[in-house]
Amino acid sequence: MAKIALDLEHALARRARDAALGATARRVLGSGQGWSVADVLCTCGPGDRAFEERHDAFCIALVVAGAFEYRSETGHALMTPGAVMLGNVGERFECGHRHRAGDRCVAFHYRPEYVERLFADVGGVGRNPSFPAARIAPSGGLASFVAAACTRVTATCTEVSTMCNDTFTAPRGETTGRGMSGMAWDEMALALASRVLRHVEGAQPSDARPIARAALKRVIDTLQWIDEAPDAELGVERLAGQAGLSPYHFLRTFERATGVTPHQYVLRARLRAAAQRLADAPEKIIDVALDCGFADLSNFNRAFRAEFGVNPRAYRLTWRA
Repeated sequence: MAKIALDLEHALARRARDAALGATARRVLGSGQGWSVADVLCTCGPGDRAFEERHDAFCIALVVAGAFEYRSETGHALMTPGAVMLGNVGERFECGHRHRAGDRCVAFHYRPEYVERLFADVGGVGRNPSFPAARIAPSGGLASFVAAACTRVTATCTEVSTMCNDTFTAPRGETTGRGMSGMAWDEMALALASRVLRHVEGAQPSDARPIARAALKRVIDTLQWIDEAPDAELGVERLAGQAGLSPYHFLRTFERATGVTPHQYVLRARLRAAAQRLADAPEKIIDVALDCGFADLSNFNRAFRAEFGVNPRAYRLTWRA
């Protein structure tokens, strides 16, 4: 399991050991004129009550571990690793953990004037900027941002096992300091918002119809099984058997809940784990590929380039520069 997810598991274990209530902790990573970014770790679970909140800024949150249900005025969506949660300023929302405890996000917040200026720069005309959907499903177009956020957070993180009780501020010099990849937080905030605004132009509103509770629980249980061992042999027949559904109904339910097919979810989970290992450790690339569930180096190189736009060697070099 990648360190970003292990940190969440340690926080959940600490909560269970102390018999504490679930809580959300924020560690500020950077901020600037009109934007901020934070590492947000939540240890809430099925026994904790969900409360309605309100976005005080535009929100683009990269989900990096765990899973939760997100309800907003634009829709209802299951948030999973690799997905992007969207929120409009002033919008009411609720996050819940009816079936699985804990999640972790790298959340970017933007003041309205920042988004309005950027919206005009990317060609938006004729209306005020807003996100028409609650979620962007895991996609190749945003995978590099999720992978970079995972690696940078673990590279700068203090001991996370205490995050379930405390709020952290960024270490001195980290406000707009450059991460290992050479992109500063302010650059990442700008690039991410630009990409998301282009992505959602013309997007349809999220499906507001909730998935049946029993079916959603089976999907979330399957997601946890995948997240804990993405390198295992996980074909649709085996996943459907684990969920207790026919392959046909499992495939339909999984795709509706997550926005991607089981194969796409497994592949992206493996690629995120590989990207973090390439940045964090000096292992041979072929060892990373095999350990993360790829049958051979050529398939790994091809899938990695398709997801992140560069080959594994070039990706590693950007984090060592």
